[in-house]
Amino acid sequence: MGRIGIGELILVLVIALVIFGPSKLPEMGKAIGKGLREFKNATKGLDSDDEVVATKNEEK
Repeated sequence: MGRIGIGELILVLVIALVIFGPSKLPEMGKAIGKGLREFKNATKGLDSDDEVVATKNEEK
């Protein structure tokens, strides 16, 4: 799968605008952003947990 170019991105945004309407798009963008932020924070937590386990194993 290749990268998404400008043309494809514009096409996806136009289709989303037609399907959901202009009033729902800001709400959807906010929800997607919040979900990505929570996912990013959760994955950071997993990295720090791995470091703690590795440190405890080295102490034994």
